[in-house]
Amino acid sequence: MRVRTGLDRWQEERFRALEGKRFGVLVHAASVDQHLEHMLLLLRKHNRTPVRVFSPEHGLFGEVQDMVPVEEARDPLTGLPLRSLYGPTPASLRPRPRDLEDLDLVVVDLQDVGSRYYTYFYTLKYLMEEAARMDTRVVVLDRPNPLGGVKVEGNRVRDDARSFVGDAPLPNRHGLTIGEFAGWIAATESIPVDLEVIPMQGWRREMHWPETGLPWVPPSPNMPLYETARVYPGMCLLEGTHLSEGRGTTRPFETFGAPYIQPLELLEALQAWDLPGVTFRPIFYVPTFQKWAGQRCGGLVLHVTDREAFRPLWTGMVILRVVAAQYPEQFAWRTTTYEYVDRPLAIERLLGARGLHQDLLQTDLSRLYEQMQQEAEQFDRERQPFLLYP
Repeated sequence: MRVRTGLDRWQEERFRALEGKRFGVLVHAASVDQHLEHMLLLLRKHNRTPVRVFSPEHGLFGEVQDMVPVEEARDPLTGLPLRSLYGPTPASLRPRPRDLEDLDLVVVDLQDVGSRYYTYFYTLKYLMEEAARMDTRVVVLDRPNPLGGVKVEGNRVRDDARSFVGDAPLPNRHGLTIGEFAGWIAATESIPVDLEVIPMQGWRREMHWPETGLPWVPPSPNMPLYETARVYPGMCLLEGTHLSEGRGTTRPFETFGAPYIQPLELLEALQAWDLPGVTFRPIFYVPTFQKWAGQRCGGLVLHVTDREAFRPLWTGMVILRVVAAQYPEQFAWRTTTYEYVDRPLAIERLLGARGLHQDLLQTDLSRLYEQMQQEAEQFDRERQPFLLYP
C-alpha cells in the first residue's frame, strides 16, 4: 500500500477545504500526487483556482540551478501569476505584504530531502512569519522525509552562523517531515501563525523513500534520485570547499573530486578509516558546469552498501579531513559569495558554527563527531512533542 501524502488526501476530497477561499499555493516540480499529476493541474481539474502561485529556490519546475535568482513570471501551464521566493536579494526570500493581503490562506506542498542545508524549510519558515503578520492562514500538505524519521545526526546551528542553508537550530540530518518542521519551528521561534498540517496516511518513521511506494520527482536540479538525498547530509559540506561535489555530472553528491586528486591514492587513505555502510569507486570525470567545469577531475563515487549502518555526516567529515591531509597545498575552503553573503564562510554556515571547520581538520575527529551527536540527541528529545507519526 502506498503512502498517501497530504496532497493525495486533499485531492481525493476534491479540495473541499478550499471552496469559497482566496488562496495561494507554494509549490515546485515535486508537488505531485501518487499518479504524478501536479497540484496546479489537479486544482484546475477540480475548479479550484489559486490567486497566486509561489515558488521556492530552483523555480516552479526545478529548472534553475542553485543560487541563481528566479524571475517573476506567469506559470506557463496555467497562466497564473507566479511569485518567486528566491530572487536577487535576501528580501526576495519572503513574500511581500501585498502578496498575502488578499489571501485567506496559502497551501504549501514542498518535498524536502531530510538535510538542514536544503532551503525549502526556510522558505516555509519565512512564509509562516510573514503570514502571521498578515493574519493569513498556512496549510502544509505533508510529505515523507526520504531518509526516514528515526535517525538524527550532527550538531545544531548556532545563532551567529544562521543563513538560508541553516536558519533554524536543526542538526544536519533532522528526521522531520516538512509538516513536523512547521509545528516545531512555530513553537520554537514563537511564530504566531494560524497553521494547519494535513498529515500523511501510512507513513512510519522507519520508512525510507523506497518503502513509501511513491514516485520520485527531483525536487531540485541536483537531487535526481533518492540515492542523492541519502548521501546529501554529509556530501553537501563539499559546497564549502573548492572540491567538486559532482554538479555537472549525472550523479551529483555521490561523485566528488578535483583535478589534483589521484583516485587510487585517495581511495587507499579513505579505506583506512573503515567507514561503515559505504564503499568507494575510483573515477575520472569532467563536470559540465560549476566547479572545475570542462576540466578532468580525479575522484571517487560513493556507493551505500548498508543504509542503516551508513552515517552520511561522518562520511562527509572524514572525506574533508582526508582530502585536506592528502593535498594540503591544493585543498581550500570556498571564500566566494554563498547564498547572498560572504561571511561567515560557506563551510561555517554549512557546519552551523563559526570556526568548526578548523576543528574538523585539526582536532580528534571521532571526539568532535561524538560532541556533535550529543547535540543531535538533545534535539531528538526536544522534537518528540512535534512528531506526527509512529
